[in-house]
Amino acid sequence: MKKAGTRSGSLEERARQNTVRLGAWTAAWLITMALAVFGPTFLWTSKTLSLVAILVNLVVGAFMLIANKRHLDGLDELQRKIQIDAMALALGVGLVAGLAYSTADIVEVIAFDAEISYLVMLVSVVYLLGILLGRRRYQ
Repeated sequence: MKKAGTRSGSLEERARQNTVRLGAWTAAWLITMALAVFGPTFLWTSKTLSLVAILVNLVVGAFMLIANKRHLDGLDELQRKIQIDAMALALGVGLVAGLAYSTADIVEVIAFDAEISYLVMLVSVVYLLGILLGRRRYQ
């Protein structure tokens, strides 16, 4: 009986470590994104430095994706299902809404340019709602 508790504890500890690792890589990715976006305005004028900042952001982003995969692999089946369902919902909404948004811009139905940041915010909110609804559903 003690071994079962140990396994559960090690699963919880591994999930916690994976979550912390994912959070760290996500924070690093956000910082490198901010550096790539705002660096040319406030820190440098060199196109080469901008390219380096973008490449660093891509590399850090790849490590963030690996951390996300490890995070998902470390979850129990129910938590993994909730996460994957939320990701599927966010992907679907992002694809459908993103293409509609882009089309509205192309055919000039909207008076402003379609900005990717709005789509990123939509996908993020839908993903968060998907997780919250999934957790509530399986309580």
